[in-house]
Amino acid sequence: MTDMLLRLAGVHTHIGPYHILQDVTLDVPRGGVSVLLGRNGAGKSTTLRTIMGLWRASAGEIHFDGKAIHSLATPEIARSGIAYVPENMGVFSDLTVAENMRLAAVDGPFDARRLAWIKELFPPIATFWDKTAGTLSGGQKQMLSVARAIIEPRRLILIDEPSKGLAPAIIASMTSALRELKETDTTILLVEQNFVMASALGDTVAVMDDGRIVHAGDMRALAADAGLQERLMGLSLEEHQ
Repeated sequence: MTDMLLRLAGVHTHIGPYHILQDVTLDVPRGGVSVLLGRNGAGKSTTLRTIMGLWRASAGEIHFDGKAIHSLATPEIARSGIAYVPENMGVFSDLTVAENMRLAAVDGPFDARRLAWIKELFPPIATFWDKTAGTLSGGQKQMLSVARAIIEPRRLILIDEPSKGLAPAIIASMTSALRELKETDTTILLVEQNFVMASALGDTVAVMDDGRIVHAGDMRALAADAGLQERLMGLSLEEHQ
């Protein structure tokens, strides 16, 4: 991870009268997992949505692989090689798993080998291939949401709270799958409250508070420093498991 794939510099985002992101500067190194931590309402999801152009930055710059993307429309940002897994998963409940996957394959038919690999990562994709997505459990829907994001190779995956509301066994499976995805040299920016999962996957970490980045550094250093965790979050991050 010798260079930065994504860089936010002095980004501000307003939603109506509310000033949500305030001078956010964030570096995401190429080829690893960067984790964005913070309390509920700190601005983490808004950061991902601003990167994707779903909310427009009112000031500052966002560069992806050296190219400015802050003025691009969301479809152009996606075509540049960025996939987004929202917190609400965005699954089409009335469509089958197969149809959900086909909609995500914007560049054409499935690559058979890649689809087989995804089914190994997330076995429910194969098991429920012809079932409507609305019949899946929460964990299975989350797997489908991530699977759709990676059905075609992407250089950067933005994932918002993949463990939210999931049972420990499903979280362990998701962690294992994301770790394998990381080994493919896919860069991941992960918003996550579960610190066990975040520390198991993360290489770098940034902590947000009230729309600002208040800490950025090595994940291992933060995981090893309970005092720093308390100063940044007001409590041990281990309590966010």
